[in-house]
Amino acid sequence: MTPETSYFTTRLATAEADLLAAQRLRYRVFVQELGGDGPMVDHQGRFERDEFDPVVDHLVLVDSRRSREALDHVVGVYRLLPGERAADFGRFYCDSEYDLGPLRASGRSLLELGRSCVDPAYRGGSGMFLMWNALAEYVLARGIEILFGVASFHGTDVQALAQPLSWLHHHHLAPAAIRPRARPDGYRRMDLVPAEQLDRRAAMAGMPALIKAYLRLGGMVGDGAWLDRAFNTTDVFLMVDTKAMSQKHRKFYETRQGQ
Repeated sequence: MTPETSYFTTRLATAEADLLAAQRLRYRVFVQELGGDGPMVDHQGRFERDEFDPVVDHLVLVDSRRSREALDHVVGVYRLLPGERAADFGRFYCDSEYDLGPLRASGRSLLELGRSCVDPAYRGGSGMFLMWNALAEYVLARGIEILFGVASFHGTDVQALAQPLSWLHHHHLAPAAIRPRARPDGYRRMDLVPAEQLDRRAAMAGMPALIKAYLRLGGMVGDGAWLDRAFNTTDVFLMVDTKAMSQKHRKFYETRQGQ
């Protein structure tokens, strides 16, 4: 354990202070930093909320050096919605952007990830590493087979994102049998640049870190991007077969046990 990681805890939020701090962090990232908004956003209290919050699990990264009373202690969050809970609720968050029929028809155990964000001061550090391992434990404990969600590029100018979007389409498109398609109201083609004209360096430079992390786990994308004008983002559908995550997770623990 490094000196930095000794201050961190990962857990599912059960106390109200954890949930409120997660919503406060989401406000700082999605509203103040990225310019998003929504019908349930509390600008006065600085909380980013929506109707899914009461039914999901919030996996939070807590820094014990920061104030719980000021709701400043949560520095990372993942929102997790298991398939059976989504069925009881009536839908996944992604249903508003993508047709998930092929995934539901697959009969596989599903987990939707959403509202993933990290405080700017903690990006690229060991905190995100701890969150990924906590997520892997959650997935393995529940027998999840496919995890998925939308990942976002900042802005809604798809031509400015032509290289990374086209790279995803040409190199990481999910198999047709399980491939969701962006809904017509926000659909934008991703194959904007022919495969032979792709510039890998430019594509990777324009790719958000979270998407690159999913690609390293074998991530695949759906058909088309979806413009989320409320959040000022261009969204892509990402899914991961958790066998790949499980292997990464096992290698991590085998390495740790060998030290």
